[in-house]
Amino acid sequence: MGYAALLRAPHVTRLLLGTLLGRLPAGMTALVIALALREAGTPYSRIGLATAAYAVAAAVGGPVLGRIVDRTGQPRVLLGSAVVAALGYALLAVAPGSALAAPLGAALAGLFMPPLEPCLRALWPDVVEERQLDTAYAFDSASQQVLYVAGPLAVAGIAAWSSPSAALWTAAALGILGSLVVATSAPARGWQAPPRAASAGLLGPLRSPGLVLLLIGLAGAGWTVGAQNVLFIAYAEQHPGGLPGGAGTLLALAALAGLLGALLYGAARWRATTATRTWVLALGMAVSYLPLVLLPGPGPMAALAFLSGIGLAPLLAAAFVLVAELAPTGTVTEAFAWLVTLFAGGNAAGYAVSGMLVDTSLAAVALCSVGGITLGGLLLLATRRYLAPRPAAHPTASAARPAEAVRAH
Repeated sequence: MGYAALLRAPHVTRLLLGTLLGRLPAGMTALVIALALREAGTPYSRIGLATAAYAVAAAVGGPVLGRIVDRTGQPRVLLGSAVVAALGYALLAVAPGSALAAPLGAALAGLFMPPLEPCLRALWPDVVEERQLDTAYAFDSASQQVLYVAGPLAVAGIAAWSSPSAALWTAAALGILGSLVVATSAPARGWQAPPRAASAGLLGPLRSPGLVLLLIGLAGAGWTVGAQNVLFIAYAEQHPGGLPGGAGTLLALAALAGLLGALLYGAARWRATTATRTWVLALGMAVSYLPLVLLPGPGPMAALAFLSGIGLAPLLAAAFVLVAELAPTGTVTEAFAWLVTLFAGGNAAGYAVSGMLVDTSLAAVALCSVGGITLGGLLLLATRRYLAPRPAAHPTASAARPAEAVRAH
């Protein structure tokens, strides 16, 4: 089933567009916080504090909001969190120079970032036919690559046209608009998680050993992407004028490759199990990153940047399906939120460690980048028997509203 058929299915285009709009602030926030606070004369130490407050709060808030969604449904959580996050952006916009208001606003924006990613992934089995699931998750993964480029570009454009504060107001509005589009859709209004498994307990989806191993492996992928950012920035600085656009070009090439990789993955017909595809794709991503350690001239480096990016989005597309298969009944939204948190945590760790290595050796940064996904892929390979889904599991099927009823609504 191709992408044209997927997009013609009821509700799909609305859910994708709404989710993309509402997720765009996540791609804008780190940069816009830095620009807005710097314009207000804030020292870099406080800029770092505000940015860290946003990142930590988002890592904590995602799983909490996901659990609430599993218990109460999507609309109220999406709309309520979007309003509070908008208040955080507003606080940043009106008082960017305040030592108290700026980190508080950043923390609110992160803690209450609407859980649109996990909500959309919980909806897919109720919106599309089972044979379309791989295509839907692949298209979802491909859209993330657009956000990596569109978010910073939107900030740069709005800041140049008006001011960084205007970009903060825009982020607030986009979060509310995207959440409104999704929350008022028929699938979101009708979705209800199946009764929570008694075995889930306080840990919820983290009671599943296979899911925990998968999340740790994907944190390795996040590490790799974070270290790659440092590598490309440092490489561009060492080759001034050698590559038009510098680090931005290298990052854009990697994102473009990820977009194409996800689309190709979703268009293919797979016979291997989702678990097998996941660890194979993780090791394939490691192989695609390995040539970066050669650190060739600007032209070949651009080609290697493209090659390195091609595996991430297909890996995430396969992982989305596997998360749904491994999550205990009634915990799927929280499980997807943990995926976002673990990937972001790995990304931050890879960024920090490679930042400490960059003054020593660029080759060490490249090895640091390769190492994250290599270890993650080997972990998934070694523990692959734990990645087999529960025998009777249906990926996130809503007990109260079957897929056929949602599509016919």
